[in-house]
This record gives sequence, C-alpha cells and structure tokens, in this order.
Amino acid sequence: MTNITVQEGDYLISTDKSKLDTEVIHQFLATESYWAQGIPLSIVEKCIAGSLCFGLYHDNRQIGFARVITDGASFAYLADVFVVTSHRGKGLSKFIMRAVIAHPDLQGLRRWLLVTADAHSLYRQFGFTDITDPQKFLQLHRPQPYL
Repeated sequence: MTNITVQEGDYLISTDKSKLDTEVIHQFLATESYWAQGIPLSIVEKCIAGSLCFGLYHDNRQIGFARVITDGASFAYLADVFVVTSHRGKGLSKFIMRAVIAHPDLQGLRRWLLVTADAHSLYRQFGFTDITDPQKFLQLHRPQPYL
C-alpha cells in the first residue's frame, strides 16, 4: 500500500504505520469506544497489521485514527474511526475521511461498508448511504467478544 501524508494547518494524517501510537489507539478502543470495549492490545496490533491505517497527529502526538480493511481491488470496510475528545469539534473527522476516500490505493472499489451507531451524517457527506437491500446481507456477529 502507498504511504501518504496530508497536512491541514497544525494537523497531519499519515498512513505510515511506524508513526502509530498503539497505546493511544488501544486505550481509546478498549475504554472509550462503544464498539470495541475491552479489546486486548494484541488484537489491536493484529488489526493494525492487517489494515491500511490512517493516523491523525497534532504536535507529533496521535489524536485520531481510522483503518480500512481491503483487497485493494473491489471492497473496503472502514473501521475504528475516532478523534480523541480534546480535539473534537474541529472538523478532524472530515479531514480523516477526505484522506481515506482520496487514498490512491482505494480508488475504483465497487463497495465500501461500515457500521456506525451515531455518525451517519458524517459518512453520508462522503457518499455512504443506507443499504438498499438489507435482506441480501448476512453477518456473523459476536458482540463483546473481549469482555
């Protein structure tokens, strides 16, 4: 995958995994997210290893994250998008989404999916819509596997 760096003002997004602060990512996912409560650090590390990751930084400190699981040809799943509380309300989720959608290795994909409980309006701004034929979709879901 192609590494990119994008800057807006004092904020930087990079897909260079060596810059990621796995402790920040793990802490947010395990204790603050509603979707990954209790996730072990070892699982976060495996998720990072198998994904295209977008780190959001301010003053060289990680303050946000997103990852995309993809085959790079036809499908992508967007996951674990967050901005830490102290930096919310500054348009940074949109900054992350612009970087994700524009990434050169994610162009021309047939389908993107994501699951969100509360950020529908954000993702709709980037072309995401409700599933038109939900009866065609199936899932194997194990809620709270880390607790």
